Amino acid sequence: RFIDCPQLARTVRRYLQGGAGLGPRPLLLEFAPGPGILTRALLDAGFRVVALESNADFLAELQSLENSLDGQLKVIHGDFFRLDPLAKGALKPPAVSSDKLFETMGVAAVPWRADVPLKIFGILPQQLERNRLWRLLFAMYECSSIYRYGRVELNLFISEKEYTVLTAKPGESKIYQALTVLAQLGYEIELLHKEPWSSFATNLKNGGLAIPKTVRVPNDHLCLVRLTPQQNLFTGGLKPSNASTFIFMVKQSFAKPKSKLTDRLSSWSLDNSESLLKALEIPKNAAMGNLYPEDYKRLFEALQNSDMFAETLFQDEVLATTRTMN
Repeated sequence: RFIDCPQLARTVRRYLQGGAGLGPRPLLLEFAPGPGILTRALLDAGFRVVALESNADFLAELQSLENSLDGQLKVIHGDFFRLDPLAKGALKPPAVSSDKLFETMGVAAVPWRADVPLKIFGILPQQLERNRLWRLLFAMYECSSIYRYGRVELNLFISEKEYTVLTAKPGESKIYQALTVLAQLGYEIELLHKEPWSSFATNLKNGGLAIPKTVRVPNDHLCLVRLTPQQNLFTGGLKPSNASTFIFMVKQSFAKPKSKLTDRLSSWSLDNSESLLKALEIPKNAAMGNLYPEDYKRLFEALQNSDMFAETLFQDEVLATTRTMN
């Protein structure tokens, strides 16, 4: 949770500015607002805010702020990362249905190539941070949950460690990963601000930061990152209906990132790999960890047109991971 940080509040107002001037106030969904320190910054920036808070301890203070305003803030007891669980029957808070949430906000679905229908702002919890990023990616590629409504924009505070992975380059051993490829293909990634961990509260008795140090990548800041889904993501052979297969093709490719692409294609029962790579202008001795994100998409689209490629290779992993994510 945030401590009082005036610099951070000013940064939020500057980068998410949008309410000044004429016309209706733009709507923003904030998750995990806690005591509402940044909620106030968002309100000051001119947004109408729907605050989704899962911790009942913070609800009273947020509701008091809601009652002091003239409809600019609406507080809902809910958990952003318990949207649309697989459980059957009526949902009990903090589990939330995205359909009911968007209906409450008055946000209608728009075509994928239309403008962004909603901005979301929040702090990604450090616990299970990578898992939450994966879940958002799955939903985006499959156009499920919040992405049924279009190219919803995420403005997230994430660790510098994960930001470094999201923006890594081919050949950067250890940090260029399947998550990197899928995020760079799926999102326009913008770094808006880096805030030192010292600006935030700690739960350690000795006053130290409750943030694990890393060896391979820096992790000295919390990064405000804007993730806007790419308008042209679903072009060619990639569609929401086969996106899960694409995801697991990329994940399997990074099981051994130093392995040759030709060896991976052979494991997928593709006999004409050399002619395929020649057509795609990819060197036949290329390693999996040296391919650019666009190469993976072009490769997948070419494989979709090959009779030798069997999507059933990935079906068991797709089902298992879908259950885990939910």
